[in-house]
Amino acid sequence: MIKQTPPMGWNTWNTFGENINEDLIKKTAEILVNTGLRDCGYDYVILDDCWALKERDPKTGKLVADPVKFPSGMKALGDFLHEKGLKFGIYSCIGTLTCQKYPGSFDYEFLDAQTFAEWGVDYLKYDHCYRAETYKSENLYRRMSIALANCGRDILFNTCSWGEQETAKWINSIDAHAWRSTGDIFDKWESIYDLFLQQFSVLGLGGKNCFNDMDMLVVGMKGKGNVGLGGCTYDEYKAHFDIWAFMASNLIIGCDIREMDDETLKILSNKEVIAINQDEAVRQPFIIQDNQWHKILGRHLSNGDIAILVVNSTTEVATNLSFNLDILGLSRVTGKTLLVRDTDTKEEWKINNCVFDVSPFKLKGHATKLFRAKVVDL
Repeated sequence: MIKQTPPMGWNTWNTFGENINEDLIKKTAEILVNTGLRDCGYDYVILDDCWALKERDPKTGKLVADPVKFPSGMKALGDFLHEKGLKFGIYSCIGTLTCQKYPGSFDYEFLDAQTFAEWGVDYLKYDHCYRAETYKSENLYRRMSIALANCGRDILFNTCSWGEQETAKWINSIDAHAWRSTGDIFDKWESIYDLFLQQFSVLGLGGKNCFNDMDMLVVGMKGKGNVGLGGCTYDEYKAHFDIWAFMASNLIIGCDIREMDDETLKILSNKEVIAINQDEAVRQPFIIQDNQWHKILGRHLSNGDIAILVVNSTTEVATNLSFNLDILGLSRVTGKTLLVRDTDTKEEWKINNCVFDVSPFKLKGHATKLFRAKVVDL
């Protein structure tokens, strides 16, 4: 069955790039299980680019796993992951080549979809490099979508078009399950915040059956690895996770979890934040306040609660940060207010004056607060 809430898991690219192998995948899978991350929902283990040989099989035309990196083969690796209660993800591309110049799936879509099904693949990340200029991206993504739908196996289709060629206008029509609305992420606050700002032009898109993928998580990378560029503070990593979770983006870990510290595990395993991300309604966010100093957004949840995200975009402690509940439709005449819960500290309080005041939290620069609020009587 295709996942009905944003997919969660781990991907090789952010840390390891082309330096991947069977042993790395198996050890990572075991850590996902042993740390409890699998039970938090991180069940997709995804091989990104560079897993294949540079040439297809000359007789069958099929993609071939690099026998040095993956001596047991893809079917055996998929079986191993499934035995661990995990799911198997793989990578390909709409072009003649992948981004790292391995064979792409152009003109091989049906063969590749069938091959992936035979290997037990559950998730396909489908990139946007080396596209044939005479073809629209929409048509090439549609071709693979049809191929996957007819391969005999449920495979989650994550289209990685970076939002190019006006993806937002056609993505919901091609039976994709998730779509990348941005370019690549890097391990620094400026990249995280820029990808967040890019979402404001597509807030009404995404949602159930076609999740908006803001790219993979860099939580815990600390400047190391393939996209490591200086790293972030703990508050910035927490903000990154809060934002991605609130926006109902895919939550795909990108750090080396073999070296994960307690702070990283604490961020990634916050079940109250994950619950907002995995809310079954997968409703789109809406803007409460938007200025150069801070952003406040809301999101309706399936049980009637409201998730509220506050982002301090400055380097200074936030002051004078509040909004009137009228914005949420909860004026005093309704006789209703909010019982608010901090998903980090687990503190709760009831708003009695119709004003949601965040200032007492003294929100640090490049930090967030993510709340879950229940509608209650005044």
